[in-house]
Amino acid sequence: MTLEWTESLDAIDWDELSALYKIALGDKPAAELAIVFANSRYCCFVRAHGRIVGVGRALADGIDTSYLCDIAVLPQYQGTGLGKQIVARLVALSQGHKKILLYAVPGKEPFYRRFGFRRMTTAMALFDNEPLARERGYLADEAS
Repeated sequence: MTLEWTESLDAIDWDELSALYKIALGDKPAAELAIVFANSRYCCFVRAHGRIVGVGRALADGIDTSYLCDIAVLPQYQGTGLGKQIVARLVALSQGHKKILLYAVPGKEPFYRRFGFRRMTTAMALFDNEPLARERGYLADEAS
């Protein structure tokens, strides 16, 4: 399988990327993807046969923190090592930052542990749709 890698936003079909996310990760509208990728320091797109089959990005400030996010691979390419390659590339691009963060889809934590990621005890978040975040397993129940 010949893969084409790019970090460029040029020639990205945002509707195609939105369709990939809908299948692999969840609904992400094309217009919003264009904005979040444009505002990301590092981007990684992988094509096979001209079609986007894997993607990831990192928000980073250049010194302190890089946050890996939106890593997705089409189901038929999962298990091929492509996800590992995307994460490895984003981690390599993020080298030099004091910390590299991500939050994983619940159940996928073992995948990221292979890269050295460890569970944080102090991470907290505000979600615009807290009930959905709780339903998807992103928020822990807190003791009162």
